[in-house]
Amino acid sequence: MTTFNLPDLGEGLAEAEIVKWHVKEGDAIKVDQPMVSVETAKAVVEVPSPHSGKIRKLYAKAGDIVETGKPLVDFDVAGKAAAEASPAKSKDSGTVVGNMPTSDEELIETATAGSSRSASAQERVRAAPAVRALAKKLGVDLASIQGTGRGGLITVDDVMGSTSRLVDPQGVAVAGTKAILGSGATRTAKALDPDTMPASAQKAEGSPAPQTPIAEPKQPVAGEQLRGLRRGMAHSMAQSRDAVASCTLFDDADLHNWVRKTDYTVRMLRAVAVASRAEPGLNAHYDGDSMTRQTHQRVDIAIAVDTPEGLLVPTVRDVANKTGQQLRAEVESLKEAARTRTVAPEALKDFTFMLSNFGMIAGRYATPLVVPPAVAILGTGGLRHDVVAVTGGIETHLRLPLSLTFDHRCITGGEAARFLAAVMKDLRLPD
Repeated sequence: MTTFNLPDLGEGLAEAEIVKWHVKEGDAIKVDQPMVSVETAKAVVEVPSPHSGKIRKLYAKAGDIVETGKPLVDFDVAGKAAAEASPAKSKDSGTVVGNMPTSDEELIETATAGSSRSASAQERVRAAPAVRALAKKLGVDLASIQGTGRGGLITVDDVMGSTSRLVDPQGVAVAGTKAILGSGATRTAKALDPDTMPASAQKAEGSPAPQTPIAEPKQPVAGEQLRGLRRGMAHSMAQSRDAVASCTLFDDADLHNWVRKTDYTVRMLRAVAVASRAEPGLNAHYDGDSMTRQTHQRVDIAIAVDTPEGLLVPTVRDVANKTGQQLRAEVESLKEAARTRTVAPEALKDFTFMLSNFGMIAGRYATPLVVPPAVAILGTGGLRHDVVAVTGGIETHLRLPLSLTFDHRCITGGEAARFLAAVMKDLRLPD
């Protein structure tokens, strides 16, 4: 038997949702035959069979979310491959189809009840030292708790919520609770200590102290689990929050010289390409671990497309070397693919700059978030007719609000300001 794990689909995502199985247990299948359709945070992808043989077990059903590298299907491999299969080679690493080194040790920092992981793996449960000490005092196994803090961090509330009482069967407060939790828990500890209760609250002499249960934690209200595009957005925005030092500049581009039929999106793409030549540092990728910034000659702009399922961000390639007509055709093609969820995975990655036209719906300014490894995103607000001062009087001009967010770890305020100035200068030009 051979176990095939969910492969890395090449998009840097940690999970996928099963959309539809094309096989069932007991079916015969050939190598490269479509096996299952999965939805990542960006696209629906067909996963082909890596073997010829018979399907022994499916580990998930339609609608389930499976982590990359986790078991997906068991095969009884046909022919020569079955004879050569051995316990050491029976599991695919889940990276690509083929022979890859594997390991039985779980490296993801999660806490799973009933886990058989090694002690070193158990220590990777995410919790602050004070929380670990509290759990030890209360006899709570951290591996049995699902953390609600950032990145799955286990909090004091998580530990307290895992037990319905903080008193032993004799009604004595758990020792050390006050010391572990600090002054914020002083009143709670005293409230549970019979020695601090008023006489009227205690029974007659010789009677056992009353048990004082803590109120049961409120059950969370059931809600809709994020899936697909919205789940991917949650991952991307959390990554941006944790990894990027965001700073945003605001200004307005004067479009008074535009002719009536100017293509708004094409002009924005062109302006970003022009600004990237004037200030190349914003058309770049940044690696925070090695603290290296790599600028790019080619301008590949990711454009945000709003769909009923959520936000999709396909990429317009080599913007600087395409005509307005070519750019318009590519934008229309990408929008249609986004709405029908047929965007190729390669069209959703390796962008060098980001563009959001939220103003097509509503909004004048915003603070759009940069998705690493890109270092900048330009947001465009709704077009407005503003009264502006000119020589000899005032005029009404069509103006476009701009919001440029950049990663201040590797981009200076001067670089960002020069980039934005170059964008506005190009937008002032007529066609």
